[in-house]
Amino acid sequence: MTGPGAAELEIPRGRLVRSRVGVASAFEAAFSRELTGYARIEPDSLLADGEPGVVTFAEGVPRAAYCERAAGRGERRVDSHEPGSGDQPIKSDSRGVDALATLAGPGPCSVELYELPADALAAVHDAPEFSVPPGAPAEQLADDPALADRARERAPDDAHDGDASALESFLEDEERIAAIQQEARAEAEQRAAEWGLDGELE
Repeated sequence: MTGPGAAELEIPRGRLVRSRVGVASAFEAAFSRELTGYARIEPDSLLADGEPGVVTFAEGVPRAAYCERAAGRGERRVDSHEPGSGDQPIKSDSRGVDALATLAGPGPCSVELYELPADALAAVHDAPEFSVPPGAPAEQLADDPALADRARERAPDDAHDGDASALESFLEDEERIAAIQQEARAEAEQRAAEWGLDGELE
């Protein structure tokens, strides 16, 4: 996983253990498997932004998140499990709780779960800018408060330190959330117009 300002944070390609449509069932599977690895999440809709994101796990508990978006439409997309790799122009990247907000768009998503040894994820899990509270992905992406509670219970005590306050600070920034939602809506409307699907947003 790499990105502007990131210090060689790369996630190698793992062993595929599951590929389905639906974030909630994928996160439940990751928790049940006690997965150490990552979920590659990609919107599965013509109206969605179309760029993938990654949520990493340690023993089934979410630890980090990243989402990267292209500069323009019609550009060649990179089929990679390492966001930031390749020569695709970058519009912006989102990390940690910001990435969760970016990924929480409308429409179904395809989710692939990959298994990796823990040491392959050590760098990203040690980088605070990518960190997410243990229960946040289940709440924001899967709309599953029960799974979020189970993730918090399984998480080590130090996983909560600093993360919860970061999420609370983000959620209190209503203008920031509104701007993200407005941008996502505008891009969805533009995509709908390009595909002649204006009525789909009504």
